[in-house]
Amino acid sequence: MSDATAKKEEVRKFQAVKGTRDIPPPETALWNRVEQTAHEVFGTFGYGEIRLPIFEATELFARAVGSETDIVSKEMYSFSDPPEDIADYVLRLFQEKGKDAFRRFVEQNPPEFRKEVAERKVVQLVSLRPEATASVCRAYIEHNMQQLPQPVKLYYTGPMFRRERPQKGRYRQFYQIGAEILGGTDAPGIDAEVIEMLMTFFDKVGLQGATLYINSIGHNADNCRRGYVANLKAALEKVKDKLGPDSQRRIDTNPLRVLDSKLESEQPIIATLPRIADHLCDECKTHYAEVKRQLEVRGVLYQENWRLVRGLDYYMRTTFEITAPGLGSQNAVCGGGRYDGLVELLGGPPTKGIGFAIGEDRLILSLQESGKGQVQQGRDIYIAWMGERAYAAAVHAAKDLRKAGFSVELPPVEQKFGKALSQADKLGAKYALILGDNEVSEALWTLKTLSDGTQQKLTESDLLEFLRQQEKVSS
Repeated sequence: MSDATAKKEEVRKFQAVKGTRDIPPPETALWNRVEQTAHEVFGTFGYGEIRLPIFEATELFARAVGSETDIVSKEMYSFSDPPEDIADYVLRLFQEKGKDAFRRFVEQNPPEFRKEVAERKVVQLVSLRPEATASVCRAYIEHNMQQLPQPVKLYYTGPMFRRERPQKGRYRQFYQIGAEILGGTDAPGIDAEVIEMLMTFFDKVGLQGATLYINSIGHNADNCRRGYVANLKAALEKVKDKLGPDSQRRIDTNPLRVLDSKLESEQPIIATLPRIADHLCDECKTHYAEVKRQLEVRGVLYQENWRLVRGLDYYMRTTFEITAPGLGSQNAVCGGGRYDGLVELLGGPPTKGIGFAIGEDRLILSLQESGKGQVQQGRDIYIAWMGERAYAAAVHAAKDLRKAGFSVELPPVEQKFGKALSQADKLGAKYALILGDNEVSEALWTLKTLSDGTQQKLTESDLLEFLRQQEKVSS
């Protein structure tokens, strides 16, 4: 084997890590359209965007999501911060600065050196965020948002991270669009408006066949959810030998999660289990009835699903989920609900809260599967210039057209006319602006419509007006 061949084999071909992927154009245009729609719709409901760190203290998620859940116990990406201990830090400084410079640094900067060493005595475990509700609540507490007019309406977009088995529409780095209302009251109208906003958003992005499911899980009291869970556990114990290993384990750890089972063999058994609607206290029944009435007032269609539950104590009353076609059995694109105890659990004051998270990857996939994922590709105008005089005019034209909001491709070198039109076609341009010596001399520019081959001569001002009119017609 030659040295050149050996060297070539040594070069590693890098690929995206398992469970992650690149989103190249033109697909990113669809993502941008979806996210822009969220900005616009949520803004009309009075929400403001919050930008959050992508990693937090692991303990934050352990409290909020639940230390016994698969997310926290198996799926989070966690690491220590700082990553080096005191000895490693001192050794690195010594190697970087050299013996004499290191001694001077320690002597001249004793407070800074002591601070660095002290920080390395406390190693904090941090995690890439598996969801964002905990981060929003942490930010609400940290920035004393309870002092602001209540409720505080916040929304976010961005990547989340879970080390789970990759499958259709599910990745280890995935994206969410979410919103939270914190503070104020738990009036049913708030719950209904959150859901109305969601359905408005899905309608605006063109999601077809979306189905809204709602339920009430009451609150954590003996005469409500806690009493129901006790009855549910007793019923599950009677059929335990007919359930799979996961459901058997959940009878002791979290009986409500048995209702989430997707195993076909368990469905007839689950259908016979007690239903939470029969165990709600009077106050929670009244709240749920009013949520449904408020949805009807808003013209929001829904279906009730008694199996739609949340396993953690701070979740209460309204829960909801939205499914979409084209995603197989894992067809949920959004989940949400009320969590009046979460802020207090994280060290804040007693605070009402409700929110949701949209799985953006799955939403995009559903839009693509239904044929609603098309986005405009290509350029508006390709400038085919020929000659030195024409190039200066082409640069000027490109600048003015871009200023007017049109996408323009200006080739850096002169091309033959046929090659220029061929390149314009490959780039999906709508028009070719042809500039040669004649066009420059006459101050009349030739515009060719590439879809039908027609062309016309226009002054610069007439060109801009014509393109604006055509843009209005096409929109």
